[in-house]
Amino acid sequence: MIWGFLRDLLSGVNKYSTGIGRIWVAVVFIFRLLVYVAAAENIWKYEHDEFECNIKQPGCENVCFDHFFPVSHIRLWALQLIMVSTPSLLVVFHVAYRENREKHHNQKLYRSPGEIDGGLLCTYLISIILKTGFEVVFLVLFYKLYNGFKVPRLVTCDIRPCPSTVDCYISKPTEKMIFLYLLVATSCLCIVLNLSELSYLIFKYSIKCYLKRYIKKHQ
Repeated sequence: MIWGFLRDLLSGVNKYSTGIGRIWVAVVFIFRLLVYVAAAENIWKYEHDEFECNIKQPGCENVCFDHFFPVSHIRLWALQLIMVSTPSLLVVFHVAYRENREKHHNQKLYRSPGEIDGGLLCTYLISIILKTGFEVVFLVLFYKLYNGFKVPRLVTCDIRPCPSTVDCYISKPTEKMIFLYLLVATSCLCIVLNLSELSYLIFKYSIKCYLKRYIKKHQ
């Protein structure tokens, strides 16, 4: 249900986005949502069951897994995907507010309720800033929680109740590393697209305001 909601949300936002914004929607939908649902989720599905240590001391394996994976990769990715997509709701709500206002007054108040100008421009810029902020926060969180963007083959653990230093093995580390790099690269690409769109909109409307003042002054 959540992924269906995100798909509908991204499709709705696409109608009000700039060209760069539509590229961002395509990247999120194809390289994040579809990759997550179709492949990445299955790779990490049994990560706890496939985490093995070379000792069968009760509780040792669970404690070591919790130490090296304090939060599941896949759940953190799901949360990241939800958080970076929901700021777009601000734009959808603002457009719905404009349409409802026109219906209430029974007259045309805007050239187009979905045109990015005035208050909707501010809402759109805020949504871009929030999306960029969430992307950066989650990248830093990933890096801090897992000591870098890597999936080691072998980790050593000496936490109680383990009687000594034990070796623990992570299943399918190469496959997980590939998807980890893919999702991190996609996150970085989304940040670049967001910053590009933010710069484009600020530059575009700065020029527009300057030209209006220039024409008004000479008239």
